[in-house]
Amino acid sequence: MADQVSDPTNTTYDLETPDNLICPASEIFDQPAVRIALDAAVNQTTDHKIIRSRTVEILSKARIAGRKRIAEAFAVDPFPGRRGTRAYSWLTDQVVGEVLHVAQTYLHPLPNPTEAERIAIIAVGGYGRGEMAAHSDVDLLFLNPYKITPWAESLIESMLYILWDLKLKVGHASRTIKDCIRLGREDFTIRTSLVEYRYLAGDEELAQTLATTLWEELFSGTAAEFIEAKLEERQQRHTKQGGQRYVVEPNVKEGKGGLRDLQSLFWIGKYVHGTQNAKELIAFGVYTEGEFLKFKAAEDFLWSVRCHMHISADRAVDQLTFDMQVDVAERLGYTDHDGRRAVEFFMQDYFRHATTVGELTRVFLTSLEATHTKAEPMLLRLFKRRKKAKAPYKIEQNRLTIADEDAFFADKLNMLGIVEEVLRTGTLMHPDAVRLIAANLDQIDDSLRNDPRARKLFLGIMLKHGNPERGLRRMNELGLLAAFIPEFAPIVAMMQFNMYHHYTVDEHTIQCISHLSKIEREELVEELPLASGILKGGVNRKVLFVALLLHDIGKGRPVDHSVLGAQIARVVGPRLGLSKKDCETVEWLIRYHLLMSDTAQKRDIAEPRTVKGFAKAVKTVERLDLLTVLTVCDIRGVGPGTWNNWKAVLIRNLYAATKDALENGLEDLNRESRENEAKRALRVALSDWKPKDLKLEIGRHYGTYWQGLPGTTHVVFANLLNGISDDRLAIDLMLDEDRDATRVCFAMVDHPGLFSRMTGALALVGANIVDARTYTSKDGYATAVFWIQDADGHPYEAARLPRLQQMIVKTLHGEVVAREALKGRDKIKKRERAFRVPTVITFDNVGSEIYTIIEVDTRDRPGLLYDLTRTLAENHVYIASAVIATFGEQIVDTFYVKDMVGLKYHTESKRDALEKNLREAIIQGAQRAAT
Repeated sequence: MADQVSDPTNTTYDLETPDNLICPASEIFDQPAVRIALDAAVNQTTDHKIIRSRTVEILSKARIAGRKRIAEAFAVDPFPGRRGTRAYSWLTDQVVGEVLHVAQTYLHPLPNPTEAERIAIIAVGGYGRGEMAAHSDVDLLFLNPYKITPWAESLIESMLYILWDLKLKVGHASRTIKDCIRLGREDFTIRTSLVEYRYLAGDEELAQTLATTLWEELFSGTAAEFIEAKLEERQQRHTKQGGQRYVVEPNVKEGKGGLRDLQSLFWIGKYVHGTQNAKELIAFGVYTEGEFLKFKAAEDFLWSVRCHMHISADRAVDQLTFDMQVDVAERLGYTDHDGRRAVEFFMQDYFRHATTVGELTRVFLTSLEATHTKAEPMLLRLFKRRKKAKAPYKIEQNRLTIADEDAFFADKLNMLGIVEEVLRTGTLMHPDAVRLIAANLDQIDDSLRNDPRARKLFLGIMLKHGNPERGLRRMNELGLLAAFIPEFAPIVAMMQFNMYHHYTVDEHTIQCISHLSKIEREELVEELPLASGILKGGVNRKVLFVALLLHDIGKGRPVDHSVLGAQIARVVGPRLGLSKKDCETVEWLIRYHLLMSDTAQKRDIAEPRTVKGFAKAVKTVERLDLLTVLTVCDIRGVGPGTWNNWKAVLIRNLYAATKDALENGLEDLNRESRENEAKRALRVALSDWKPKDLKLEIGRHYGTYWQGLPGTTHVVFANLLNGISDDRLAIDLMLDEDRDATRVCFAMVDHPGLFSRMTGALALVGANIVDARTYTSKDGYATAVFWIQDADGHPYEAARLPRLQQMIVKTLHGEVVAREALKGRDKIKKRERAFRVPTVITFDNVGSEIYTIIEVDTRDRPGLLYDLTRTLAENHVYIASAVIATFGEQIVDTFYVKDMVGLKYHTESKRDALEKNLREAIIQGAQRAAT
């Protein structure tokens, strides 16, 4: 079959002809007309400066016009694939050719060149491959037969000056053939660029000599070392880009499943087999025809995306940032529908192609191992002694494959059984088996889905082998998971367009199950003592795993995904063989899987009615245990850094209070008992105080103060208030390690708007407020406590606390006016402006005994909390406490308030007026932040 493959020493690729570009070649660059214009402009002068200037002027206009014409063609045909990248490459070829013409004809004419004065211009790298976007680098090799001559040096210098003046980003090298061989042996980056050489202009015979020499003296017999170097480079690149295929802002070029991975396959394919394009790998049995079509579809999609990115930004850009995603989705013709944004459909397609690239890479590398061109992975070599495979399987190249296809397909159960066999034997799945499964997914029908053996086998993949993540991820990549549970298909590669979720919905689900498995294996006992203790005490594992698998299955539809997910679970649960009771528990867990997280993060847990309401919803300790573990896994599965000590404390406190209420009765949850307990604790902590001073401190606060703050904070305020005068501002800043935040306590004479000024002071230093409480003592002092974090979600370092305190003091003394000072800082970053968060404001008079709860759910920005608290103050609203929960670009600010006479907001007209004013403040602030 080798005779079907092109000559590897051919110095020109089989580029699309000028008639097969994204638009007619003459409309991109009219070479005859440009040549006439150039000759006419420079043939009457010998002044090099004038020649260069006129050349740049003519070619610049032609190049700008060419790029504009290509961009217009992209607008009409947004997915041109290689026809688009070849168009940019062809345009660059013409420009380089005309620059060489001017340099040889007018700047450095040489009527009778010697043998040493030959030169060939060769494109290398991506340009050599003929693949370019609008602002791609132009990598050139100036090839000389011997040591570079003064004439060649002058010619190259003049060409480069013109190319640079044309604003081309040129990478260049001037070498002899011997230089290329020597440097290629030493440096794999140089060697890789030489793999992609393409003759452009000059001495073609010299270029052909280089090609022959490269294959005979550099490439031949060195495939193994080249492959290892490329795979090591690939691993380092993936690690640098985050190591995940499903990162929310992927790098289209360097990221996992991106263009560089496809290019690596091309490099290795050409190096090993001498192929000029991916299609020729079919002849070597590396890919099937169908796999090549997938390769081409992925390549065309990724290149189209990258080209649109360059056009949109008008510069070289490879990171598909949030704002860029929205623009590219629109350029590619995606639209909003079915409750989802165009950008979400676009990114779902992106991640599906990235997954395809991963599969093709796996197939390619295994084929190299089969021919012993590539060494087996170290782990496979170390663990040669494995469990023997059961029939109808066999282990080949330390990978599980199908030994007898007839026996395999005689029982449809084997479509799932092969995954369990992979887990049981500890092997990888062979690409031949992967191909066979992918081609026969239609074998998984209702008869198999309802087969009790299949149910048992699927649940075993999650519950039996201690590594459910591996089994489920393999099933998902193969399409088996969506085939066995069709309701799972819509969320495969589904991107959630927000800053909170780091992964696609399906990957998030698998990450959640991975965290659950780690907790089960007791790997997170120190980090997650509560969840670890619950699992060690025993829970219904089947219910927990199935609930996590299905908890987000309702996403992507224009309805509450928790409600829809519970309805879907009602159908899927029985199909998986769950009992009626287990089905009801799974359904409940999915319906309320956000309840604990929302209650802990958006409500004041110190408020007795918060715990009562939550306990009434949960009903039993069994459900509380399951929901707690599910909540922890769900938050951790969002992405690295999402789970922190602050959330851990909130969940732990809510769990403890709710469990106590469920075991000892809801009637024990009352303000009076909490108040008495807090006072007793303070007396113990201040046992060295004089009785008179202690009596004053105990008696100066209202009940809400004792019920709403932890005992350690009571001690801090007691010390701040002891001997305080009316003109004094007392501040205490301290690291609260348990909550992973800095605690800021204020004590001073109370006055209207004080809470708002405090939030403004903290906003000015860039602090993120995660929780706040404020109380006024009976003798007129404000006691306010804030828990804050820096921009990275961490407590402030000790070295930064003095500046923090200085700014707070200046603002509270009126030396700095927060409203004015924040104008220049209250901005939303460009990449974050594409997010839409509808503003929802709700009033709740039931959730608290003495306060109205105002919940503001809106788009976050640095000055938002200050704007809201200032608006409340201007409307004579007393803020008792504020709970702040941030979810990426979305923020939920919850305020516990009373009116100026100490009553709840029962009157609808008052609530409507207050809501109107809050909305106006949000709109005005958003407009300011966007400018």
